[in-house]
Amino acid sequence: MNKKVLMIAGVALTALLGGCANTTALEESVANLGSKVDQLSAEVSALKTEQSSLSADVKDAKAAAADAQAEAKRANDRLDNVASRYKK
Repeated sequence: MNKKVLMIAGVALTALLGGCANTTALEESVANLGSKVDQLSAEVSALKTEQSSLSADVKDAKAAAADAQAEAKRANDRLDNVASRYKK
């Protein structure tokens, strides 16, 4: 029983140390992932800026539409007043 435990521990230790021996590939993988994270962060920042700009444009368009609607109502009221003055 002790031999089995020692053998399993030895195999596990060998596998563990063997896995840690290839740090170059691990470092390259981490660097690659880091660059991808940086790229995604830049894209998110650009999208946030674009969304902010579009949000401001939408607010401006809503204000312009409200102004146009108010002006149209005022013009319709003037026409109604003019039409009510001319009775046959």
